[in-house]
Amino acid sequence: MYTGKRILIFFGAMALALLHPLCAAADVYDEEERFPVNEILSEHTSDSYWWHITTINHHHISIYLPVIVYSETDGWQAFSSKHLAHGETYKGFRIAGEGKYKGKIVGNNAAGEAYRPWDISITKNALALMINSAIMLALFIGVARWYRRRPKNAVPGKFVCAIEMFVMDIYDEVIRKNIGDGHQRYAPYLLTAFFFILINNVMGIIPLFPGGANTTGNIAVTGILALCTMVAVNLFGNRAYWKEIFWPDVPVWLKVPIPIIPVIELFGVFTKPFALMIRLLANIFAGHTVILSLTFMIFVTAKMGVAMTTGMTVFSVILSIIMNALELLVAYIQAYVFTMLSAVFIGLSRPAHHPKKIKTQT
Repeated sequence: MYTGKRILIFFGAMALALLHPLCAAADVYDEEERFPVNEILSEHTSDSYWWHITTINHHHISIYLPVIVYSETDGWQAFSSKHLAHGETYKGFRIAGEGKYKGKIVGNNAAGEAYRPWDISITKNALALMINSAIMLALFIGVARWYRRRPKNAVPGKFVCAIEMFVMDIYDEVIRKNIGDGHQRYAPYLLTAFFFILINNVMGIIPLFPGGANTTGNIAVTGILALCTMVAVNLFGNRAYWKEIFWPDVPVWLKVPIPIIPVIELFGVFTKPFALMIRLLANIFAGHTVILSLTFMIFVTAKMGVAMTTGMTVFSVILSIIMNALELLVAYIQAYVFTMLSAVFIGLSRPAHHPKKIKTQT
């Protein structure tokens, strides 16, 4: 019972923490006829050149990140994003407020047209990836040191035991069963992918700094993860795998003179990682959107009277708590599904090696 109360308090605090920045944003638009749902939703789910922490008395507290750009006329330029925070132009660069480059740094050429310079700036998502990667490294280095400094028969504590449980579950139930012989060479990548996705998913749910960044809801992040799986599948696939693609065991007329089945199989080489990318992206982005949309209900109904506003506030907070708890489960499920599908695809690239039945010792 006591643990259940603590969990409820935790998710309640997360819901209230999410309300605070939105309330501050609502103060800015309190005289407008329409609450800017689309604008605020886009701000909270997209990347940016600074990390907004909170707003106190209409004063924005943000972490302004370094802007690093290159143009053919001025070469490399590095400066703080604070110079661009209020729609200002600095050293010929500005953040586009509309058009195809909206939200990105642009410059103007000699003809007065906007162009995109080479941009390797440290954005909000990039900083979040660094923080989350540091958390993952600290976590596993700490666990490794614990095992290194103690005898093999030592009993681990709760935290180390929890990490070991996750590692062994993914290793035994996902990696070894789906890949079979030779699974050891893929275990480092798949375990890293699982914990990287899990930590980023969980940190994205937490609305306070250093959490709240929508990293795994960004197509660039999920695309790179899917690309890594694609490389692992196709670079280390054996002869039987490539034979099934270019000369599958089907009637000859389906292969020559028109290679119908080989084209379909070759198309599948690209659709599998694409499915991995979109599945993770859509589920995480949708979760963030639903939680924010439930919170917006308070402000959308703010002018409908005290009774309506009070009722919708209570309703919104309760649903936000439920959705935060559900998103915590989704964070694990999506990391598990990505790792499992990656292991399945790797196993399919080694068709000559069938997974052996694992005998459990009693």
